[in-house]
Amino acid sequence: MKKSMVMVLCLVMCFVMMATGCQEADKVSANLSLEADNFNIYRLVTVINTRTDTVMFQIRGNISIDKEADGDLAIIGEDENGMYFKHFICLSRDISYIVEQIGTAGVEKHKFEINFNPEMIFPFEAAVID
Repeated sequence: MKKSMVMVLCLVMCFVMMATGCQEADKVSANLSLEADNFNIYRLVTVINTRTDTVMFQIRGNISIDKEADGDLAIIGEDENGMYFKHFICLSRDISYIVEQIGTAGVEKHKFEINFNPEMIFPFEAAVID
């Protein structure tokens, strides 16, 4: 009888700890999203062509990311002049993305850069020059 009571008590305690942990993680996630939406988190977005396993481009900066109703990815940021920009990534069966949070401390709030893979814009093929 005592063993079953102890076992039930342990199960209840485990459930309470798991529920509390999930609530804390949810709060942290919401706070991180809010900070990112206020351009306070430095992120790296990498867009990949999964059919060819090629990185198409990367965007770095204090940016907010939103997946819109039509499935496009909207990237919104603020430059050093206080002007805002918005870029769209059309997601498809062969296009995917990864978002990495690089850090929050000691970063330039308005730093932003986009790195395109030149091979995706201008395919390198043998050119015949006369």
